[in-house]
Amino acid sequence: MPLSKVVQLGAVLRDHAEQQLRDPASVRRQLEQAEQAHAADQISDEELTRVQAQAIERLLPAPANTAPRPPAHSKGS
Repeated sequence: MPLSKVVQLGAVLRDHAEQQLRDPASVRRQLEQAEQAHAADQISDEELTRVQAQAIERLLPAPANTAPRPPAHSKGS
């Protein structure tokens, strides 16, 4: 496969991943799961706050000329 096609494929995959990452329905599901886990005492207040902050970041537009940051992982992961 020519290098230009590989680069094009990479761009398509990046764009698709970005769309899924910022999909409001996906963000809503993540928040609902975190709220359920918090209600069941499976995660702390701090962890819920972290998930909520990440959800807000996912919904905001990414800065121009900057790759999106991957989600932060907790120390236990």
